[in-house]
Amino acid sequence: MLKKNVRSIVPAIVLALALTLVACGGGAAAPDTSDDGATEAETTDEEASGSDIRVGVVLDTGGENDKNFNEYTLAGVRDAANELGIEFNYVVSGAPTEYERNIENLIEEGHEMIVTVGFLMGEATQAAAERHPDVSFAIVDVDFIDLPNVTGLVFAEDEVGFLAGALAGCMTETNTVSTVSGVDVPAVVKFVTGYQNGALWANPDVETLNVYIPSFTDPTAGKQAGEEQIANGSDVIFGVGGGTGNGGLLAAHEAGLMAIGVDVDQYFTYEEVQSSLLTSAAKNMDVAAAQAVRDYVNGELEPGNRLSNLENGGVGLAPFHEWEDRIQERGCDVVAEEAREGLLSGELTTGYEPEG
Repeated sequence: MLKKNVRSIVPAIVLALALTLVACGGGAAAPDTSDDGATEAETTDEEASGSDIRVGVVLDTGGENDKNFNEYTLAGVRDAANELGIEFNYVVSGAPTEYERNIENLIEEGHEMIVTVGFLMGEATQAAAERHPDVSFAIVDVDFIDLPNVTGLVFAEDEVGFLAGALAGCMTETNTVSTVSGVDVPAVVKFVTGYQNGALWANPDVETLNVYIPSFTDPTAGKQAGEEQIANGSDVIFGVGGGTGNGGLLAAHEAGLMAIGVDVDQYFTYEEVQSSLLTSAAKNMDVAAAQAVRDYVNGELEPGNRLSNLENGGVGLAPFHEWEDRIQERGCDVVAEEAREGLLSGELTTGYEPEG
């Protein structure tokens, strides 16, 4: 499903707001990913006002309004395109078997930069980059591609996971906290490791539970895992892994317990569990994608991994929303801030060590 978008230069108000939120360490609300009237396979004879550069985006199967990786990455590219006056087009993948073909189609149409989304697109992105050394690629959440024309937009999940764990370890009344996790890919493992160690740092008596489920799209299995963790004493569940993790959040909500969202501020993207969410461990994917496009246009995009972390505002806890007063009453906001300061100063480490 091809979406074609031509943009002229307009004030990047949405991007400026996102940068402000990053500077404050909070997660942004769901971005506006409306098509401004574009429809499937729509074409136009207009020319981009600022540049002949064309950027293509290949989205994963979750679609353009998944309230997560696809939606936020697309919003970031759209913001940069608006700001720079360049054309961008995007394709929604209907199945994993379409990844490589979708990339090839965009390249054949003359897109000089390709942005792909998520760990599952790693192999297709690498194969395309090897075939097309003159095309620049940026991939969100993948750090294993070592090619001169690929930039990995990666995040310090262990750092923000540590903050989430510190908050959970402070707030728990049962001394048991847990994670309902999707596939044990590096990003998920980093979240889990940071969360567990952050909880233990804040509360040495805490017990941490975790389960990895081999899917990011199985909320039923996630909910079942969350219910089992609750039966074993967990009263704070961190859902790490798309729809699967959301099942864990729902289990906590239905039991009247506490939950922590992931990747984006899930208070805005998973309204069914709003009242249970202490916070979310947010990754500012829209900001990272927008900056990658900007740097490409300016000739400053370099290969290798580009890390978004606490220090540069690329990750952080979302606002506490409905729990702010209760968190402050227990002094747990101070605990989370002490954890953040300790990580930034180097006095604390997350405990995550990459394999190899």
